[in-house]
Amino acid sequence: MLKRILSLIISVILITCLFAGCGQKDKTEPKLKVAALSSGYEETKPDMWKEICTAFTKQTGIETELVLEKNLEDVIGASMQGGDYPDVVLLATGREAGLTEQLIKDKNLTELTDILDMTVPGEKVKVKDKLEGGFIESVATNPYGDNKTYLMPMFYSPCGLFYNQGLFKAKGWEVPKTWDEMWELGEKAKKENIALFTYPTTGYFDSFCFSLMYAVGGPEFFNKVTNYEKGVWETEEGKTFIDIIAKLASYTNKKTPAQANDQDFSKNQLMVMQNEALFMPNGTWVVGEMADAVAADGFEWGMTALPAVKEGGDMYAYTWMEQIWIPKGAKNTKDAKTFISYMYSNEACKIFAQRNAVQPVRDVSNILSDENKLF
Repeated sequence: MLKRILSLIISVILITCLFAGCGQKDKTEPKLKVAALSSGYEETKPDMWKEICTAFTKQTGIETELVLEKNLEDVIGASMQGGDYPDVVLLATGREAGLTEQLIKDKNLTELTDILDMTVPGEKVKVKDKLEGGFIESVATNPYGDNKTYLMPMFYSPCGLFYNQGLFKAKGWEVPKTWDEMWELGEKAKKENIALFTYPTTGYFDSFCFSLMYAVGGPEFFNKVTNYEKGVWETEEGKTFIDIIAKLASYTNKKTPAQANDQDFSKNQLMVMQNEALFMPNGTWVVGEMADAVAADGFEWGMTALPAVKEGGDMYAYTWMEQIWIPKGAKNTKDAKTFISYMYSNEACKIFAQRNAVQPVRDVSNILSDENKLF
């Protein structure tokens, strides 16, 4: 009889433990699904995103599941068609597959405007107070022109005007702050048989034009142009833009257009290095790209933003920028927004900076190499 009672008690305990275990399993929080493009940053120093996810979990307690692929569109595109969505995605616009653009077109992105008022995990500052100016004011992050943010800015590379600092020092020339000063410098350079301007190839001239749109009329004019607003070129800003481009053409090295193609663009870049032209629009990668080129004596890279239209006006530099977003079908939106807000933490910025991936965060230059600080 005693054995039966003991056996019954043991059975009850085992059943209780079994159900208790099942209950605990049901309460387990699902992992945050993070999908990121494996780009050149990963090649510089591998495991960047693994390190980010580990640090995020340590900071917040939120577990992550990482998908990291060079062909990310192929991997997550198929699963999303089947209803299985990542919670957060690092994938910029402008890629050949156009997955991000397709989701924008179909209005399948979650609005992220409230992230700007979130406190950065581990810090006491809001996201909007950490972001550098100008990064959440265009169609790159607010694609519908309604001041609502659907894509948050990530790694950026400035595309300013590059020049030879050594030449400017030798001649005692100042870098122009306005277009009037630019034209004056163009006349001085002409007397030295140096053109004021060149550009590598068409895409670089595009980036120059985007910056000029901002200098002429700020984000309002830029958005009007990029949304093909009727009559935009008849406005005062539109006429100013065209006048500057037309005048700049007369100061451009005459060999530039013939060499502005995929085969000969480096010859146009050499113009700046060999004092045949003063300025060219380019990205920070030009330093490595032209590292083995023969330059003039005393050559030293310099970079500046485009001149302001009027004295005291704003100077702008276009940037190549990646984006991070949340698909509308994501099941863990709350934690996904926390993850995105963590991307602007000092901790995350340092992990990224070790791979030369620079976040659009104020004072980020304090943790960069000397050359990247300049840019």
